Amino acid sequence: MENTKEYTITHPQGEVEKVVSVQKWIITLLIMMIPLVNIICLIIWAFSNTENKNRSNWAKAQLVMFLISIVLAIFFFMIFGITMLGLSES
Repeated sequence: MENTKEYTITHPQGEVEKVVSVQKWIITLLIMMIPLVNIICLIIWAFSNTENKNRSNWAKAQLVMFLISIVLAIFFFMIFGITMLGLSES
């Protein structure tokens, strides 16, 4: 007695998207562990018209978070460098 249900998401425009399966999410997360491949895949998934809307939105959110983390890392690196420069001069 297997109790599996298939869910769909209905968008206001009438589009119907299938929910991404757990297996596909696991594969997606494994792909995200591979350097450089992960960035290329995120760009493809985020801006592809044929990609599932759920994965596309997730990829866009991941890219935004990636860019924010890069900007913050540069900012903190600059602050750290300025602080070290100030300490070395005194």
